[in-house]
Amino acid sequence: MDPERSQGAKAPVSASESGSAIAGDGGVPPGEPGSISGSAGKPASKSSKRESARLKDGDHPNNVRRLRQSAMMSKAELARRAGVSPLTIDRVEAGCPCRMDTKRKILEALGLQPSAAKDVFPEIELG
Repeated sequence: MDPERSQGAKAPVSASESGSAIAGDGGVPPGEPGSISGSAGKPASKSSKRESARLKDGDHPNNVRRLRQSAMMSKAELARRAGVSPLTIDRVEAGCPCRMDTKRKILEALGLQPSAAKDVFPEIELG
């Protein structure tokens, strides 16, 4: 007995035997280069996922990333100085809503006064 067949390997099947051949497609199986299906079944690229995940409904753009980078500070360093997690910094920079206390901590960690809150977080309504 053939050892490959005994371990579950299947014999090659032609496109005409599998029933997947479409007239005029040259017998190329779906999902392979040259098939008609193209890239319709492929996942979106990383950059488009990242861009679509950045700002959603309820998210607010802010200037935290720009200020952090101009201070030549990493996300981890800003998180350490602010006493929050790096994931929180990532979410804030992406525009996700956060508590007022978190905003205050970030402002202090960036060396800014509370009066600069409107410049960093434009969505804040000062009362």
